[in-house]
Amino acid sequence: MSGDVPQFADAQFLTVGTGSDARRIAYRRRDGVGPTVVWLGGFRSDMASTKAETLDRWAAAAGRSFLRFDYSGHGLSDGRFEDATISRWLEESVAVIRALAGPAPVLTGSSMGGWLALLAAQSLREEGLGLSGLVLIAPAVDFTEALMWDRFPDAVKRQIVETGVWLRHSDYSPEPYPITRALIEDGRRRLMLDGPPIVTGCPVHILQGMQDPDVPWRHAMRLVEHLPGDDVVTTLIKDGDHRLSRPEDLARLVAAIEGIG
Repeated sequence: MSGDVPQFADAQFLTVGTGSDARRIAYRRRDGVGPTVVWLGGFRSDMASTKAETLDRWAAAAGRSFLRFDYSGHGLSDGRFEDATISRWLEESVAVIRALAGPAPVLTGSSMGGWLALLAAQSLREEGLGLSGLVLIAPAVDFTEALMWDRFPDAVKRQIVETGVWLRHSDYSPEPYPITRALIEDGRRRLMLDGPPIVTGCPVHILQGMQDPDVPWRHAMRLVEHLPGDDVVTTLIKDGDHRLSRPEDLARLVAAIEGIG
């Protein structure tokens, strides 16, 4: 199977939600063997990111099934970014996985996608649907509270509470992006690191850069402590940043997925 010829002409769409809340979620699926590898991207990323494209080429060469999608307000999917919340993106993630991933997929989540992968694993487990494994890259679990709100100056917090939104500068985009009160308040209902142990029922491999300014490596270690019952492997990359998109980082990502199944 050649990695040069994709098996999809363009994105397809899955409708999630009903009535006025319905939105079309864009996805691309590559058929293959083995558990489907599902890519869950990061905050304001999309399914055309470097890591997603790398995994698609790997899947083509290896004959593996691969699924990627855009959350609402991202990429080719419907919706405005500022209208979305963690719960909304989780609903979309679970719907895509349930409808398109097949049995026992491998969820691969980057940054915010790591949090959503863990939340999706819990939701699917409650439905009796198991996973083959989780691969988490710089997992930004609880980031709306621990990595955003707790770090914001009082003036920023006041603006979010009083006006409902604050435009934040990004090192990854020329345009600032909105942080809404709805995002912060909904995130508090989804926090994982201050609650009971997280149970995924599958092997977990975490890849974490030690030079990551956005998700500090000690934050990843908090997550490991909250996975006491799972088989967890943690790879700390001493000179790795948040993106982990260098050739050697991408090779580690592929190896982690192959190591799970």
